[in-house]
Amino acid sequence: MGIQEWSDRILVVDLADDPQMTDELDSLLEFLRRNGRRDVLIDFKTVTFLNSSNIARLLVVRKQQEQSGRRLRLCELPDTVWSVFLVTGLDSIFEFAPNVSTALAGLQMDGA
Repeated sequence: MGIQEWSDRILVVDLADDPQMTDELDSLLEFLRRNGRRDVLIDFKTVTFLNSSNIARLLVVRKQQEQSGRRLRLCELPDTVWSVFLVTGLDSIFEFAPNVSTALAGLQMDGA
């Protein structure tokens, strides 16, 4: 789990359930503040639930990415997590991909 520098302009973040998720999202925000502009891919494949404080953190990441002109993609969302995005209406403001490979390909093509 954690943050991986996939390339010089793309970070891949593998999330786990809390308490690790909170720490990983906080680490991501700090990394982006210190190291500048990167596209970010967040992989949810091992996440089973999403609480309101982590939704707030994801919104901060989204805002920071938007302000810096970089992309944020979420992928591999289990049904339980996807339903949170649907119920809250957040499915309309985040970008999603079915899996890591598709998300990475999209980020690379968008940045080309």
